[in-house]
Amino acid sequence: MRMLLQLRRTLIFAPLWLVVGGANAQAVSNPTNEELFRTISSLDAEVFDAYNRCDLKKFGSYFPSNLEFYHDNGGLVSKTRKSLVESVKTNICGKVRRELVPGTLQIYPLRGYGAVEMGVHRFYHPGHDDTEPVGEGKFVHLWQQTDNGWKITRVISYDHHALPK
Repeated sequence: MRMLLQLRRTLIFAPLWLVVGGANAQAVSNPTNEELFRTISSLDAEVFDAYNRCDLKKFGSYFPSNLEFYHDNGGLVSKTRKSLVESVKTNICGKVRRELVPGTLQIYPLRGYGAVEMGVHRFYHPGHDDTEPVGEGKFVHLWQQTDNGWKITRVISYDHHALPK
């Protein structure tokens, strides 16, 4: 008898659970993968255009005030937008240019949050022979879709290495 009551409860509440779960799933914005790829790849281009031109105000606008930036050679190097922008100002501006390696960009949706972006980028030294990259690395960006647009909340930059000449 007890098993029959449990089965009966399951049968009664299972459809309700599916309806509620389905409603919640549909409430989350879910662009197609092609739309998501276009959006995030376009944002990547904007972020690194600002990075390369040293437009620090625009560059900083793509990050929330609290972020985490991990670098294979430095560990957790930034916990705030302010420290990240200051680091770019000190170490990058006029010294390094970043370019995405064509064909390496991968973007996947993170349901209810945003997207994960992965790829390979190369670094050049402006003012030197800036037609040849000096280094390469891989990256992972965790993008969050907010009411204020897309923000990069976590960065993992790794596998940095010099390129043979």
